[in-house]
Amino acid sequence: MTVSNERLTPGADEYTMETGTGERPVPDQEIEMSDGTRILIAGGGVGGLTLAQALHHAGLDVTVFEQDPTPRTRNQGYRIHIDPDGNAALGECVTPEVLDVLRRTSGRNGDLVTTFTTGLQRVFAQDFPGIPNSQLTAVDRNTFRQGLLTGLDEVVRFGRTVSDYRITDSGRVRVEFAEGGSDEGDLLVGADGVGSAVRRQLLPDAVVDDFGLRCIYGRLPLTGTLSPEEFERGLCWVSGGSTCGAGFGTVRFRTRTAERTDYLMVTLIATPQRLGVADDTLFHMSPEQLWKLSADIVADWHPAIRDIYARSDIGTFFPITFRISDPVPAWEPGPITLLGDSIHAMPPTAGAGANTALADAATLAREILSATRGDKSLADAVAAYQAVMLPRGFDAVDKSRQMAAQMFAD
Repeated sequence: MTVSNERLTPGADEYTMETGTGERPVPDQEIEMSDGTRILIAGGGVGGLTLAQALHHAGLDVTVFEQDPTPRTRNQGYRIHIDPDGNAALGECVTPEVLDVLRRTSGRNGDLVTTFTTGLQRVFAQDFPGIPNSQLTAVDRNTFRQGLLTGLDEVVRFGRTVSDYRITDSGRVRVEFAEGGSDEGDLLVGADGVGSAVRRQLLPDAVVDDFGLRCIYGRLPLTGTLSPEEFERGLCWVSGGSTCGAGFGTVRFRTRTAERTDYLMVTLIATPQRLGVADDTLFHMSPEQLWKLSADIVADWHPAIRDIYARSDIGTFFPITFRISDPVPAWEPGPITLLGDSIHAMPPTAGAGANTALADAATLAREILSATRGDKSLADAVAAYQAVMLPRGFDAVDKSRQMAAQMFAD
């Protein structure tokens, strides 16, 4: 399980650069733009930045508007799992130099997913042998975001919240910012997450539901090895039945620095009833109160689990709500489209959210670049993207729902 939205220091020759498994939309030569096409991206998360990387390094005029004042502002989680599809999308969208940064700053690859009872009896395990070092599996969310910002200093504008848009008489898109001011482009991509303002205006009937689970995140700094060994090798889920469970994932950085110290991601996932705290209280609790709430729930679990909570960094605990999107029918393509959680939000139970956003970015970049080459119109490119993105995204939503049902079975 991956919960969202990486002690080994390799030698210089240990990690070779590969270009990924897909066809790169980033050509060796920049595309000569004849029509001045301008792409606006609302949201500087994983999907929005990956799309910006592909378009910017292909020579397109692209701007990302991100509401956070800095790239380190938000609490969304700690560890992200990158699967083969996510690796392929990155290989398509970013330059070899950026891909090397992402690899060097990622976590050491894990090779095991395990499920335990609260008494740490192993009930399920799946090995993933032979994962090449060129692939990413475990990344720290903030470090990964920093890597995706490489080379985009002139592209990403922090502290700019897209709150509204309108289509002009000429068919372009004009965006308005909550902070004041506006900007204009030929295509607006809503990559602004589960609370997307772009989606609310484009698809006002789209529904994003409360999934009925709350997650309390925390971290345990790692200075030695973990026990049991399964915790060291990958992702572990400790099932507390139908109302709660705990997920753990190590991040052992390939390249350690003072800023990047190894840790174990610690998560408690539970229904509001099991937490015994209403949302208006939960989301105003201090990190220390959230840590104590989590530790109290696991107080009768195996001593090794209790010890993890006892040694965790109390100041790192914060809560989130898991949400899930209802399927939406295809809509008429135009100069506005959506990407990632803004259209197909899902709980992180299948580890698919970030990878689906990466796949969206690769598909949309490929279609936009096809339009700039004159192979099709920009409207046709958006239509082709949506025809792929919608079924793929909601298939991932369904798999996340099914995985959650398995994880919370008695």
